Amino acid sequence: MELLKTYIDSFLGTLNWTWNLISFNEIWYKNYFYGLILISLVVWFLELMFPWRKDQSAFRKDFWLDGFYMFFNFFVFSICVAGLYAVIELLAKKVGFGMDSIALINLGKYQWWIALPVFFVLNDFVQWFTHVLLHRYRFFWNFHKVHHSVEEMGFAAHLRYHWMENILYKPLKTLIVMLIGGFEPEQAYMIHFFAITIGHLNHANIRITWGPLKYVFNNPVMHIYHHAKHLPEERMPGVNYAISLSCWDYIFKTAYIPQSKDGGIELGFDGIEEYPKTFFAQIISGFKSK
Repeated sequence: MELLKTYIDSFLGTLNWTWNLISFNEIWYKNYFYGLILISLVVWFLELMFPWRKDQSAFRKDFWLDGFYMFFNFFVFSICVAGLYAVIELLAKKVGFGMDSIALINLGKYQWWIALPVFFVLNDFVQWFTHVLLHRYRFFWNFHKVHHSVEEMGFAAHLRYHWMENILYKPLKTLIVMLIGGFEPEQAYMIHFFAITIGHLNHANIRITWGPLKYVFNNPVMHIYHHAKHLPEERMPGVNYAISLSCWDYIFKTAYIPQSKDGGIELGFDGIEEYPKTFFAQIISGFKSK
């Protein structure tokens, strides 16, 4: 009964939290629902004003599909699995595996302006490493294909990914929180909105490199080659895995930006012509792949 109550309470709590976001019952700077909409509109406006690929339509191929993915992955899926995560956390506590059980450092004792950047860098590295795994192992790649099925790049492609990726990323993110003493900064919403903005820009139809900061922050010129259908053989199975920070690719020699910097390259993967085109067909496709 305790597990069932934990599941129901977490499910209803997440549902109520989402409704509070939609109905403006959350403080404005922590409103992830309308924050996502605002960032999307601003980056879309920049795409329309300063398009890199000038022949690309404002409502590019799969524009609305990608928009649906944004809200499904951030909100609908979170509601669906909130109870499951709560039950797993409860069971872990019962066997003595709490959020601070494997802590290496305690960021909680530092000022937020120190703890927040450290949390951001560690979290971003974990996401970079997970992204590498999604390309290196066939089982993971079968799900990650959804993200690479984008054939015309735009801001909303940022959050077009298979729901299984949430399952794969969550444990590693939780591990980082455990390693730093179960600490997550109260100001983590800053990281959330910064990461969303960088991610939207990386996928946008805009030519930005950030100048010398390209060695620190990911950018659309760098990221479009991550989605390239054809790469040099020595660069397989992929390049430019950066999420927010490009430095990991330069450190681990996975960075790749050709001299031409052609934004009109062909995107996707071998066999994309036969890949499912609808949401429901795509979210079950990974389970059917050989």
